[in-house]
This record gives sequence, structure tokens and C-alpha cells, in this order.
Amino acid sequence: MAKITNSLGIIPARFASTRFPGKPLVEIGGKTMVRRVYEQACQSSLSAVVVATDDQRIFDHVAAFGGKVVMTSDQHPSGTDRCAEVAAMPQYAEFQWIVNVQGDEPFIQPGQIDLALDFLTKNANPTGTGCAIATLAKKIDPASNLDLTDPNMVKVVFDIHQRALYFSRWPLPFHRNLPKEKWLVEGAFYKHIGLYAFRREVLLEVAALPPSRLELAESLEQLRWLENGYPIGVALTEFESISIDSPEDLRKVMSYEY
Repeated sequence: MAKITNSLGIIPARFASTRFPGKPLVEIGGKTMVRRVYEQACQSSLSAVVVATDDQRIFDHVAAFGGKVVMTSDQHPSGTDRCAEVAAMPQYAEFQWIVNVQGDEPFIQPGQIDLALDFLTKNANPTGTGCAIATLAKKIDPASNLDLTDPNMVKVVFDIHQRALYFSRWPLPFHRNLPKEKWLVEGAFYKHIGLYAFRREVLLEVAALPPSRLELAESLEQLRWLENGYPIGVALTEFESISIDSPEDLRKVMSYEY
């Protein structure tokens, strides 16, 4: 896919993770996690990619392998806030489209980034059936035997125009007339994949909003955007998302073929 002009991928990389300190620098198959994410993002249609960090060790490492990196505040509560700081920097003011590429998904597919970015650029009018933000979701395979009540697996429901209605850590929708053991077989559930594409001005606006009621209830920042009237487009992907949030997650992916 050709590069999309004025599109910037930002990879938030924080060292002081509560559950897994230093995880951007852990090695997976001979490469650090942050390097894997960076190299995957560079294969997408993004016209530029930069790592946003708050730690000199990460900064020096990215610079050493030839990546673009910028230092940001260590006070940001979320990756979205870190991305907004970068988007507000004068040297990045030319970029119209901003993608928050999760720094803990070393096997992110370039096509997933392209899918979210393409969806946003084609539907960027937030009125009518358009959207202000785009993200991804994957239909959950009934054969996967995933636990729909797992709070770490966020679910999303969307309308006929693929605009998000709600995100939740609880199973959505609730099938009142089906026993729970048949929900996956006879229902349709979509796992949210937390990659976000924004118009630059929208990113700056949502980062300035105070935490909302639903966001605090579910601990999901995208609910703040919905509550404040920012429509979120949901592009459907066939690729699975592998997020590394803990040392246990890292051990699980060590069998992945690089």
C-alpha cells in the first residue's frame, strides 16, 4: 500500500510499567519489543513513525538502531496523552493523521495499521455516518473457547455503519434467551484491538477532556470519547492481537515463530 501523506505513527514506550517494568526493552527472538513494533509500523502506509518515551534508556536504544525517537513527559496517565504531546510539537504540526500504535504489541501487522488509517481517511467526517476516530475489532471465533467474561478482553458493539455503540469488559451483547455456554456458538462477539487513528485536531481535543463517568466505571478511556460525542469507527480485521502486559504474557509468546 502506498504511503499516506501527512500520516504519523506514534509508539508510546514507557519504562515504569506497573505490571512489567522495562518491558519495551525486553528481547523477543533477538530484538527488543519496541524495535519489533517500530519495524512493523515502518512497513505500513504511515509516512513517518516515531517512538515517544519518558526514559533515557529507551531513547538511547531506539536511536542506536536508527529509529526516530522523542522524549516526552513522565506524567502522562495514558499512551493517548503521550501521543497528544508529540502531535502538539512544532516539528510534527504538518501531520494530519495520527495513529497510536500500541508499544506492547510486537507482532502488530502493518495491514492492521493500514486498515485503521484507511477507514479513518475515508470516513473522517464525524457527521452523518462518518467518524472522528478509528479503531479495530476482530470477531471472536467460537472454536477459540475464549472466556467472554475475561475483563482483560475488551468487547465492542457497533452500528450498521461500523460506528462504536459501546465498549465493555463484560460480554456484549447479553443474550437473554441463550444459556451462556451457547453464546459464542450462536451469538456474535467482537474483541476490541486497541489501535487508534485520529485526525490531529481530534487527538488534541480528546486528550484535553477530563475523565468521564463511564470511563472511570470500566477503566476504558475510549468511553470518554464516546461520552463526549466523538464517533469511533470500527474496522474489522482478521488478524489476532497479541499484547504483552506481564512477564507471563512474555513467556507465552516465546514460542511464536519470528
